[in-house]
Amino acid sequence: MRELDRLELILEQLQKVEAARDDLLLDRAKENDPAPVVRLLQLKGVGAEFANVLWSEGLYRHFDNRRQLAAYAGLAPTPWQSGSVDHEQGVSKAGNPRLRGTMVQMAWLWLRHQPDSALSQWFKQRVERNGGRLRKPLIVALARKLLVALWQYATAGVVMEGATIKPA
Repeated sequence: MRELDRLELILEQLQKVEAARDDLLLDRAKENDPAPVVRLLQLKGVGAEFANVLWSEGLYRHFDNRRQLAAYAGLAPTPWQSGSVDHEQGVSKAGNPRLRGTMVQMAWLWLRHQPDSALSQWFKQRVERNGGRLRKPLIVALARKLLVALWQYATAGVVMEGATIKPA
């Protein structure tokens, strides 16, 4: 009985947290420009939690270009050069860890919910070209590309090629 009581308490607390999140998201939507948050919610595979994290952790800020956005999220590449040696060290991870983690999760879900989008097709072609290897480094690259595409979609209304919008 105590376990059931605890479970009910946790479920009530989750409902309160989700209601507060939704209210916060609606307040942000009512503030300056309601279009960015509403646009994010219109995409198939993007729910209230993803839209909230994307907007509150990064997309509300002004970025001059995609490189600044990727660097802020910690998804920017880090080249290394020394003499004749020139190679890539992966992502910098010197950015917002919550936004970076959310984007990696969202990239995996993007492949499932938006399989016909240009980004999903790009990922599938690259994985096939590598013989099924390097899926994890490529998912980080997809996360960076997806973040840039979502930023362009939320701020300028540029629809991603092949992306599906939720039915009204």
